[in-house]
Amino acid sequence: MCDIDRRDFVKLGTAGAAGLGLAGAVRPSTAASLKNDRMVFFQGDGLNLSPQEYAGILTEITAGGKVEPDYYSNGGVVEELEGRMAEILGKEKAVFLPTGTLANHLAVRLLCEDRGDRRVVTQAESHLANDAGDDCETLAGLRMVAVAPGETGFTLEQVKAEHARAEASRVKVGIGAISVESPVRRKLGGVFDFGELSRISAWARSEGIGLHLDGARLFMAAAYTGIPVDRWAEHFDTVYVSLWKYLNAGSGAILAGSSDLLDGLFHSRRMYGGSLVRGWVYAAVALYYLDGFEHRFQRGVTVSEELFSNLEDDPNLGIRRIPQGSNVFILEVKGTDPATFRDRMMSNGISLREPRDDGSLVIQVNETWASATAEELGRRMEAALTAR
Repeated sequence: MCDIDRRDFVKLGTAGAAGLGLAGAVRPSTAASLKNDRMVFFQGDGLNLSPQEYAGILTEITAGGKVEPDYYSNGGVVEELEGRMAEILGKEKAVFLPTGTLANHLAVRLLCEDRGDRRVVTQAESHLANDAGDDCETLAGLRMVAVAPGETGFTLEQVKAEHARAEASRVKVGIGAISVESPVRRKLGGVFDFGELSRISAWARSEGIGLHLDGARLFMAAAYTGIPVDRWAEHFDTVYVSLWKYLNAGSGAILAGSSDLLDGLFHSRRMYGGSLVRGWVYAAVALYYLDGFEHRFQRGVTVSEELFSNLEDDPNLGIRRIPQGSNVFILEVKGTDPATFRDRMMSNGISLREPRDDGSLVIQVNETWASATAEELGRRMEAALTAR
C-alpha cells in the first residue's frame, strides 16, 4: 500500500451536510453508521444497511423538511449531489443515473457518437465486457474489443496494436473509446497501473479517441494508491462512480464529464427508462455518507493494516495481498475447518463470506473495521480458531 498524502486525498469537507441542512445534525460518524455496535463486516464495500436501518437514515435526514425532492431525477437533492460530485471529480458536470451499467453504457455510447467510430477497447475482465448483457452491442451497435484476458489492465502497446488492426481493415473502422475499469472487481479489486494509464491517456487524446473510467470503487482506490480521485479523473472524458457500493444508497450512479458532452444526457436517461420519478431516496443517502467518507474509510484501512501486521507471525491465520490491490484480501485459515471458522466469527461479531473452493476466504476492508481496534479484531479471530 502506498503512503497516503492526506493533503492530496480527495477533500470532501462539509458541503454535503450544509447543502442538506444537516450541518447541525448528527453526521454518520463511524460508530453511528455501523449496522450495530458489535458487527464488523469483513465483506462488502459499505455498511450493509438493513431495510430498517435505511428507513431510519431517511427519517433522520428528512426530518424537518431538510431534503428538497427532485422530479424525474431533476432538481432538488439530486442536483445537489450532482454538483458536489462534479466538484470532487474535477469535471464540469455530473448526472445522476439509477445504475452503473447504464452509466457505463451511456458514456461509451456518447464518446463513440461524438467521434463517429464504433469500437470500444476495454479489459477482458471488465464489467463492461462481462456483466452488462452485451448492452453496448445490442442497444448501441458498438463493438467491444476486449484485451489482456486474465490481467488487471492493459498496455499502451496493446491498444496501439488494436488501433493498427482497425485502421488496416479492408473496410476501415475506428476506435471511438477506451474504457478502463479500476479497481477491477473480477480481479479482486486490482488497480490499473497509473503510470500506464497516463501513457494511454496521452496517446488516446493525440489520436482523438475518447476515454471512459468505470470508477465504481474509485474512492477506495484513492485510499490505497494515495492518488486523489480528481487526478484519476483528469485522464478521462467521462467517469462513473457508484453511489451504493460504499456510499450506501439503495442504488444509483454518477456519470461526470464535460458540459458539452453531458448537457443533453437527461434525454437518453429517460429513453432508457432511467429517469426515476423520485431519485432523492438514493441521492440524499449518498450525499449524507459522502461527507467525511475519506476519514471514516481511512480509519478502517488503518485498523486493517495494523491487524494484518499483527497476524504476520500467526501460524494459523495468514493474509495474502492482491497484486496491485485495493481493499480486497485473501484470508487463509489453518488447523480449523474454514466454514466452521466463519460460523464462529459470525458469533464473535465479524461477518464473512462463505469460503472459496480452496478453503480461503475473500475479505474486504470498509469503514466498519474502524468500530474496533486491531487488537480486538485479532482476539475475536483467535477465539474463532480455538472455540469448541
